[in-house]
Amino acid sequence: QVQLVESGGGLVQAGGSLRLSCAASGRLSSINVMGWYRQAPGKQRELVATITNGGITNYADSVKGRFTISRDNAKNTVYLQMNSLKPEDTVVYYCNVKTKLIDRPGWDDYWGQGTQVTVSS
Repeated sequence: QVQLVESGGGLVQAGGSLRLSCAASGRLSSINVMGWYRQAPGKQRELVATITNGGITNYADSVKGRFTISRDNAKNTVYLQMNSLKPEDTVVYYCNVKTKLIDRPGWDDYWGQGTQVTVSS
């Protein structure tokens, strides 16, 4: 039911910046977690950053101090501001939303289509 549309990926030079956006359509429960993950070819998908509906954030050590996650609850949109980009940040980034079910225990889990970020040296 919930659809996630990502945007903002592209090609940048090392040290540059990029801002990813992910808009969720449809209704989300008030209890939810929005975040970003990334996955290189042949590698496991790894958490980049998450943010709860209450604004609590969590970052991977590799991006602390460089990336900032934020959200606009009125627009059901999550952002990832990426600064001081490095070639090792070159991966596909996926938006994720986990929303708590109202009528039964459990969570819904949604993924965006993925957006490519390429950082040249």
